[in-house]
Amino acid sequence: MTATAATTPQTPAAQRIEELGRIILAYSEVTERLEQSHDELKARVQALQDELSEKNRQLERSNRLAALGEMAAGLAHEIRNPLGGIQLYASMLAEDVADRPDSARTVGKIIGGVKRVEELVSQVLRFTREIIATPAPCDLAQIVRDTVELAQMQIASKSAGAKDSTMHAADVACFIPQQLQYNVDARLLSQALLNLILNAHEAITENGGSTIRVKLDAHENRAKLVVEDDGPGIPAHVLDRIFNPFFTTKDEGTGLGLSIVHRIVEAHNGTITASNRQKGGARFEIRI
Repeated sequence: MTATAATTPQTPAAQRIEELGRIILAYSEVTERLEQSHDELKARVQALQDELSEKNRQLERSNRLAALGEMAAGLAHEIRNPLGGIQLYASMLAEDVADRPDSARTVGKIIGGVKRVEELVSQVLRFTREIIATPAPCDLAQIVRDTVELAQMQIASKSAGAKDSTMHAADVACFIPQQLQYNVDARLLSQALLNLILNAHEAITENGGSTIRVKLDAHENRAKLVVEDDGPGIPAHVLDRIFNPFFTTKDEGTGLGLSIVHRIVEAHNGTITASNRQKGGARFEIRI
């Protein structure tokens, strides 16, 4: 026969202590879960507040651009009307002084100036037109490849015809998938990418640098397109204004290029950001 160990019954006090311990343990677990939920909720609220703040900032900027565009359109039309008259009379004067070389050269300069103003007015009017994207299924990777090839041709042509011997054709390196099906307006997106690549080329050839990188991938159901270079980067004091219309750090140009890029991205319900790389150079990131 096997002996069975006797079990000592718990006293009421010991039972109460054990129950109290279980209650405290359960309370601690609930408190820990509540604290975790509170931290998660707090982080989510902060993220929503940041998103709302960014949306409000974008809305405010869109309203300012709309008002500026309306004013610019009216001003451009007012300039274009008398400009046509100046151009007409300058052409008539050129015929009258055709036999006087000095006077003809002076009139030629007037006509050239009028043409430059006319081109500026045309650019302003193009900027003020509403940009409406018409997305359609396409191979976004192929669009990027075709645009990079076009940019390389323009860069080579510009470099070959440059009077400044320091101007050189930068390398444009692509890091893109073989194929990426996506819904975009191919023409508009190609225009935006071409503008970014040509801007990068101007920046690095004037201030040092040799390579432009174009990267494309998909992340969280959104396409991400990056254009970066190894040039001097963007001065910190202009980063917040770089997409503003008519803002430029160049001696020539209207300052509308990046504004149009921004509007194209907005027309796709996307975002574009500008920043400086840690290793030097500028970085533009488009998310659509």
